[in-house]
Amino acid sequence: MISLLIGSACFSGRRGKGDAIKIQGAGSTFINPLMQKWVSEYGNLNSNVRIDYQSIGSGGGIKQTKERTIQFGATDAAMGDADLRSAPGEILHVPVILGAVVLTYNLVGVQQTLRFSPETIADIFLGKIVNWADQRIQADNPGVSLPDVPLTVVHRSDGSGTSYVFTNYLSKVSPEWKERVGEGTSPSFPVGLGGKGNEGVTGQIKQTPNTIGYVELAYAVKNKMPVAEIKNRSGNFVLPNFETVTNAAAETISETPDDLRVAITDAAGAAAYPISSYVYILIYKDQTDEVVGKTMVDFLTWAINDGQRFAQPLYYSPLPQEMVKRASAKIALVSHNGVSLRGQ
Repeated sequence: MISLLIGSACFSGRRGKGDAIKIQGAGSTFINPLMQKWVSEYGNLNSNVRIDYQSIGSGGGIKQTKERTIQFGATDAAMGDADLRSAPGEILHVPVILGAVVLTYNLVGVQQTLRFSPETIADIFLGKIVNWADQRIQADNPGVSLPDVPLTVVHRSDGSGTSYVFTNYLSKVSPEWKERVGEGTSPSFPVGLGGKGNEGVTGQIKQTPNTIGYVELAYAVKNKMPVAEIKNRSGNFVLPNFETVTNAAAETISETPDDLRVAITDAAGAAAYPISSYVYILIYKDQTDEVVGKTMVDFLTWAINDGQRFAQPLYYSPLPQEMVKRASAKIALVSHNGVSLRGQ
């Protein structure tokens, strides 16, 4: 069992010789399966470190990071300028992994993998398509016998980076979606049932016939649920996997700004999966506790290097080498009293 940080003692720097170093993180449900693996493996290598990660959603991770009630947050949606300005110190964005937001569904009697074009996805989540036999779904899936049954949308009910990634994508591919709903961590969906976390959406779809919703890839695969092919900007229907998500990141490396905050949805490239995303660790540049700061620097350095080998078995995609270099440079900025904590 991963140790839970109690109170705020670890922020004070008061720590006896031989005491465990306790670190609390929270945020993205998107990264949770991989984060739990990382925490376990890193703990095996560092028996004096206890890291607890709470899967509460990206919105919660950002909020608790700003409030400094945790040592690190995790989010699939980069913080906005206003959020960063209102924080009590400079927050760094460190990309640690790549993942895919996927469409999954519960449709009895259909064995084939379904395909969806951007326009069809937008119409489904706008509530303009209300039946599985709709001609727009049929046009994306010639030869598939679709049942004449009502279609129910499932979406996130909490502040969610997964929702941000999905709605950022829809805002790029659908002018109507951009105007009516837009992008954000807590969008007002026109229709559908809500579920808390990737876990909640997965559960709703699995338990409710004729539903469709969006989750992180690992949740769909773990629950043996179908994953749709999505038509990308080049006109190709692609499945989310290690190669197609990595291709999306590779296509956007040159467009990534110095602060590393970037959305890689709707990337160009014939083999790019269009609803791909980085997950960021949020950490204050100036650390109030030197020991905790050093440990966080070591953990993040391990995660973007050795930790990447755990990504693919859990259906995430490792960072491109160029992004590993850029993330490493960002980690090197973490300091205590103006002195870098890297390599001390």
